[in-house]
Amino acid sequence: MQALEAARLSPLATRSYPARRAIPEQDSPVRTPFQRDRDRIVHAKAFRRLKHKTQVFISPEGDHYRTRLTHTLETTGIARTVARALALNEDLTEAIGLGHDLGHPPFGHIGEEVLDQCLQERFGRRFRHNHHSLRIVKLLERDGAGLNLTEEVRDGILRHTWSEPEPVTPEGRIVRLVDRIAYINHDIDDAIRAGVLHAVDLPRAEIELLGDTGSRRIDTLVRDVIERFEATGEIAQGAEVGEAMMNLRTFMFDNVYLAASAKREHPRIERMIRILFDQFVTEPPPPMTPGASEDERIVDWLAGMTDRYAIRVFSELAVPQGF
Repeated sequence: MQALEAARLSPLATRSYPARRAIPEQDSPVRTPFQRDRDRIVHAKAFRRLKHKTQVFISPEGDHYRTRLTHTLETTGIARTVARALALNEDLTEAIGLGHDLGHPPFGHIGEEVLDQCLQERFGRRFRHNHHSLRIVKLLERDGAGLNLTEEVRDGILRHTWSEPEPVTPEGRIVRLVDRIAYINHDIDDAIRAGVLHAVDLPRAEIELLGDTGSRRIDTLVRDVIERFEATGEIAQGAEVGEAMMNLRTFMFDNVYLAASAKREHPRIERMIRILFDQFVTEPPPPMTPGASEDERIVDWLAGMTDRYAIRVFSELAVPQGF
């Protein structure tokens, strides 16, 4: 495997060996360390729960809307395309992509915002899904043993959000950029499917530059990343295409993410999460890892819930159950 990497990977690519893990392990004869990380993430319970976590639209009436899991898979697929085109490490890119959103709480970004507010008010600390993703892979999976992922994968998971310093590997920087490419375009598709947007509503100049379908826009953005890397060695969008993408992102915030139609269920979600949070303050759940503090126990349970499990627990608390 080392010989194959030496023959085909760019000098800028992250090498798979030696594996830098918190607990040293013997290497597999058939899988690179990053392939093993990928497999551990895919087999993790937190990964399976992503299929029942909201991406943007809360409990949509339809089978074709994105969930946190399908967003993860779309992001990872696009990121692998970029990594392969640039002769970077696909295995590392894939592992980071599959693990980057494991820590998202139920109900999308509104769930994250409310949990963050509750923690600030009660414990004076913040909630950030990327930090919780890292906690999951380090401590919570495998009944508290963690997945013992490599240092490069853990760094990419933590730093995939733009509020964090840049990832140390080019593969991590690919996932960080592609995450934005993926969600902007698939959220446009879902917003049109939901009737929140119509194709004619999209900003004309940006659509003419990037493409009039999601696949064309993604292709334009991916080719732009590749061309920029070949010219500068940076993982970034070019000035013109990058500006168009950011304008499209601003449009989505103004017309979808923060629009009244998308926020209709937010008061109910906020009330539900606050009630669950207060219940866990009153009756702390059992720790998922030894030595967990009160706030960590609450976060581990609340952030780990799927949408439907949160609704079920809330119903048991709020709705009379009879004798």
